[in-house]
Amino acid sequence: MGQFALTAPYQPMGDQPQAIAELVHGVQRQCRYQTLLGATGTGKTFTIANVIAQTGKPTLVLAHNKTLAAQLC
Repeated sequence: MGQFALTAPYQPMGDQPQAIAELVHGVQRQCRYQTLLGATGTGKTFTIANVIAQTGKPTLVLAHNKTLAAQLC
């Protein structure tokens, strides 16, 4: 399976860069559990896509509907 490549016409904004950095650091430290909490439309999916791209780790995405999962494809 190939490397995940994030292609987006915009960059992380607001609190996203700090959240990405902290989540990446947690992955590198092998933290078993991490939580990203945010209201609807705050860019949680984009934030996680950045974490996946930066860590290069195999990732299983679980979503309650196909629309959410498709955002990462």
